[in-house]
Amino acid sequence: MRYGPNNHEERCPEGHSTAATIATISATLAADPDVDSSAVEIRMLGPVVLLEGYITKAADRDKIISLAASIVGWENVQDRMLSRFPSQ
Repeated sequence: MRYGPNNHEERCPEGHSTAATIATISATLAADPDVDSSAVEIRMLGPVVLLEGYITKAADRDKIISLAASIVGWENVQDRMLSRFPSQ
């Protein structure tokens, strides 16, 4: 099913749908016990994955970006996550 020139199927050489790509990234993040991605939303804009929401540890940012990039490539990941560190 195609809805226009910016759909993911035309841009992704493997033909993955946007929903399948988001589901794969979500499952990958959920499977990693060292990363808290519960407040991170994954969206897609064409072939680009947008990571939005909040992280509570600085190390989580790098790990979340790395996991998403392992699926769609580094050039297709856009980090829009904000840091929300717990008060001490």
